Amino acid sequence: MMEKKTTITTRALNGLQRITSSKSTKRMASMALAVILTPLIWTSCKTKTVVTTTPTTTVPKAARDREVLANNQMNFMQRVHSNQVYATNIVGSISLNVKGAGKDITVPGQLRMRKDEVIRLQAFVPLLGTEVGRIEFTPEYVLIVDRIHKEYIKADYNQMDFLKKNGLNFYSLQALFWNQLLLPDRPRITEADLNQFSVTFSGGQNNPITYQTGNFNYAWLADANNGRIQQTDINYQAPNHGASKLVWKYTDFRALGVKMFPASQVFTMSSSAVKGGQTLQVSINMNEIKTDDKWETQTTVSPKYKRVKAQDVFSKILSM
Repeated sequence: MMEKKTTITTRALNGLQRITSSKSTKRMASMALAVILTPLIWTSCKTKTVVTTTPTTTVPKAARDREVLANNQMNFMQRVHSNQVYATNIVGSISLNVKGAGKDITVPGQLRMRKDEVIRLQAFVPLLGTEVGRIEFTPEYVLIVDRIHKEYIKADYNQMDFLKKNGLNFYSLQALFWNQLLLPDRPRITEADLNQFSVTFSGGQNNPITYQTGNFNYAWLADANNGRIQQTDINYQAPNHGASKLVWKYTDFRALGVKMFPASQVFTMSSSAVKGGQTLQVSINMNEIKTDDKWETQTTVSPKYKRVKAQDVFSKILSM
């Protein structure tokens, strides 16, 4: 049996030698080899492709949603921040209304503001135009002049109970009068500060913005479409020092350069730090909004005026 297998193998080898000896047969062998090797090469290439492919990393939906929300919040805060006016001076004649302690007084007046220098409110006698009094805020002090009684108050912000209780200084008041965001420890807000605020997309006309620090809670309502601040709330609550609240509302936005400025501002102040826990409401309605700069920023008080203590500011304002 073994001899038979050997004979068959020998004959096969001899036959293969005779076939490959001719040129045509060699070409056929080459073609056959190519046909045999081609699928092997193709398979090898396909195998390499599969091996070197990097799997796609899938980001969880919750993480994607958080990222989208954070981007939307920052975009909205940038829109709010970009609404601040470029003007250095804002001035205009006003109708000034003050309510508190059972009184409701409306007089003509003047609002003059120069950025980073002064905020001045003046009240005049109707028809005559004689000044009744003025309130002036500067970075260093608060000045209240009563022309009728020839008295004045001049004090720093720590001496004014209501301002102190609400963490208000000149730059905070400036942000309020100029319809801007504020942080209590900053003279102004930059884009780098915007991530400190929280935005809630409520689906309504306004989006709430909040900031909290210590015993203070700050809240704004900004128009969901254009980002203009419609209202600012500042609340102070401490067990041993009572509560204070300031609500500032803005309406009647008018063009000031390429930006818009609220011609109507109404702010309401109440504090347990004030005698009797009084509430004072001040309404400012500007007849026009100008950017004149031909006016003095500092008030000189006559030596004939008597300086009084700053303890009861509300009563002094209402007595003018």
